[in-house]
Amino acid sequence: MLTAEENEMFTRVGPGTPAGELLRRYWHPIAIASDITEEKPVKFVRILGEDLVLFKDKQGRVGLLEDRCSHRGASLSYGRVEERGISCCYHGWLYDTKGNCLECPAEPKGSNFHLTVKQKAYPAQEFAGLYWAYMGPQPAPVISKYDVWARTDGWHWIRALPTLDCNWLQAMENSVDTTHLHILHQELVTNGFTVRGTTRGTIDDLEKYEFYQVPYGIMKRRCFTDGTMEEHPIIFPNLLRQANRTQIRVPIDDEHTWVVYLHFVPFSEGPKPTNGDAVPVDYRKPFKVPANGAHPVARYTMTEVDGQDFMAWETQGPIANRARERLATSDHGVVMLRDMLRNEIEKVRRGEDPLNVMRDPDHPIIDTALEASLRAEKAGSVTYHIPRHA
Repeated sequence: MLTAEENEMFTRVGPGTPAGELLRRYWHPIAIASDITEEKPVKFVRILGEDLVLFKDKQGRVGLLEDRCSHRGASLSYGRVEERGISCCYHGWLYDTKGNCLECPAEPKGSNFHLTVKQKAYPAQEFAGLYWAYMGPQPAPVISKYDVWARTDGWHWIRALPTLDCNWLQAMENSVDTTHLHILHQELVTNGFTVRGTTRGTIDDLEKYEFYQVPYGIMKRRCFTDGTMEEHPIIFPNLLRQANRTQIRVPIDDEHTWVVYLHFVPFSEGPKPTNGDAVPVDYRKPFKVPANGAHPVARYTMTEVDGQDFMAWETQGPIANRARERLATSDHGVVMLRDMLRNEIEKVRRGEDPLNVMRDPDHPIIDTALEASLRAEKAGSVTYHIPRHA
């Protein structure tokens, strides 16, 4: 178990918190690129506990600013997009994508007051059908070129899940919890497995499992009783690369998380959708009723893997109380992830770059053993389909 102080250190993501400062060293997806259009060029974004506004000006430049205007605090998500930037709808203060104030219309003619105003701004860029943000110190690193993101011998599609109403670490610890697959998902992940009762599920098909550190995170390996083996990695700090996809767990704030899947399909496995350059998007409906409810009022959809995971994560509470947990032998992957998180937080405190921060834009594609996962059976198997594009 963790102490209450350790739990706070790992879960709080706001500015100045240990985990928040660590997570600010990475680029995070904040929006679906196709959601920002000429008709809807502005989107409110909450990430790492900060309220921001994403916009594209009429020259096609993308900006990410603090949502509350520096003047009187009105929301810029209601701003008017112009050639030079975004204008606050309250008094017209105009900001460019870098947060520079270009005009304060009500000030006297000839006034340079606007030159004294600076709106907080963060770098934003489009990549693989998503807009990404970097909220850490300059100079900004590059978006790491993991194989599942950077390969060009196939096509990508996105699965956007509803908001997860709990802390980001609950989803990440699930990724180093091998045995839950055979119990929680026993009726759904059945390829080659045999359910031997509701208590044991398919656990008897799992002969052994292990975790070992790789340069970009933790690899988990499953060995099955029929002699087959499957492995896939956790990419530090907030990615699970399973089968043909990464599951990216983006902390919205301490108690909410955006889970977005970025899939890769080799051309040899399926034709690219005929929708131009746009990346197809599958928007998933909520996995509970009511959609904004919390346990025990909410009832979860238990007929889908994602719904089962959301149930397991959210019913731990908005922030799991790890001071009361009873870890067992099967939880050594969870301990390993926590140790890695602790070590990388300490690196940031020393002023060092943490794991997976890349600064060379020409760095080689990072091999996460994607090819092996594409060939795997059982828990690593994947069925390709072309989602709708909205």
